[in-house]
Amino acid sequence: MSQLQSSWETHRQDMAYLPDPDMETVAASTSLPDPAGEFDRNVPRICGVCGDRATGFHFNAMTCEGCKGFFRRSMKRKAMFTCPFNGDCKITKDNRRHCQACRLKRCVDIGMMKEFILTDEEVQRKREMILKRKEEEALKESLKPKLSEEQQKVIDILLEAHHKTYDPTYSDFTKFRPPVRSRSSSRVAARSSSMLTQDFSSEDSTDAFGSDAFSTFPESVEPPMFSNLVLSEENDESSSMNIEFSHLSMLPHLADLVSYSIQKVIGFAKMIPGFRDLTAEDQIALLKSSAIEVIMLRSNQSFTLEDMSWTCGSADFKYKVSDVTQAGHSMDLLEPLVKFQVGLKKLNLHEEEHVLLMAICILSPDRPGVQDTSLVEAIQDRLSDTLQTYIRCRHPPPGSRLLYAKMIQKLADLRSLNEEHSKQYRCLSFQPEHSMQLTPLVLEVFGNEIS
Repeated sequence: MSQLQSSWETHRQDMAYLPDPDMETVAASTSLPDPAGEFDRNVPRICGVCGDRATGFHFNAMTCEGCKGFFRRSMKRKAMFTCPFNGDCKITKDNRRHCQACRLKRCVDIGMMKEFILTDEEVQRKREMILKRKEEEALKESLKPKLSEEQQKVIDILLEAHHKTYDPTYSDFTKFRPPVRSRSSSRVAARSSSMLTQDFSSEDSTDAFGSDAFSTFPESVEPPMFSNLVLSEENDESSSMNIEFSHLSMLPHLADLVSYSIQKVIGFAKMIPGFRDLTAEDQIALLKSSAIEVIMLRSNQSFTLEDMSWTCGSADFKYKVSDVTQAGHSMDLLEPLVKFQVGLKKLNLHEEEHVLLMAICILSPDRPGVQDTSLVEAIQDRLSDTLQTYIRCRHPPPGSRLLYAKMIQKLADLRSLNEEHSKQYRCLSFQPEHSMQLTPLVLEVFGNEIS
């Protein structure tokens, strides 16, 4: 009997965590889990007493709700039944009420035990345990962080803005001046590109930047542009690679790509909640300082870790490091740029996190030339709060661990890339034969860049 009580105590604790649509019924009965998981959930369960659909193990046997209740009532009343027939009635779903004696005998025969029936005190304790469990779950749910309606609306707006300004088919790329790849220049750059691929694949596990990419994102039209931008700005001034400006065959195409990307960034920024509340001067200051950084962020969507390239549709629009060098950029920019792309790719950001990061990047109050820094900071704070709440609510571990800090570190990395890009751009713009290849928009946005 002590062994039975021990088994019952273990079972009673388990019962406190079972879902209970009818507390009164469950509290007064005992439903054991399937032994050794031998029952398939998809196979119908049959009551061992009457053949009706069973709902689980009750009082040590697989039965329906009707026979469970019948056995419990009979045992509590200590009922004594007599069969009006010969004592071996066949019990079915339809006739189970005709002979209570044979029905009760059948209950005992299949293993139902009165010892598993709860006393009134046990019923009350179990009812209290169920209520307590439900209250704990309700409290836990209430304490769980949730996105407010306003925060969800901001995310929805940013997603729509991104989709309107990003074409995953890259169909507009055919409208740019065509890419011209010089074989002589690409051979030198190819060696550096190969070294980059080896270096970054070997430090894959360490992830120096602690970032990843937006695996949920569609390819980005602007990634290439970003590369282009970066490419078309650094020249032979770099000590890590001597580039002959006469071989900048990719500059016209990448200049168009960057110009196109800037337009898309401007379109995205205009739809950020609160951006239009700023003065025109502050809007321009923010866009001029952040454009290249946002282009770099967007370019990560088309960046592939396999060959360290930006793939934007057809082979003509697959951009490698060698293509970027043919637009005037050296490894002083390209090496940290590829490092940044690799780290960001590994973060596996959700699209919602990606668009929030771009918006936070644009709304930085410390950009040069910004006048109303307090308003810009207030807008950025709202975006940052939304991002942190989203990560807590929607990004499952282990990916969410320190994710916000890693994303903010990416913004710091972008500042360094922005500075190097500015140096290379100035070097390129000093060459009249090359500056004339740049578009008016590129010249306007980067012409007075100081960041």
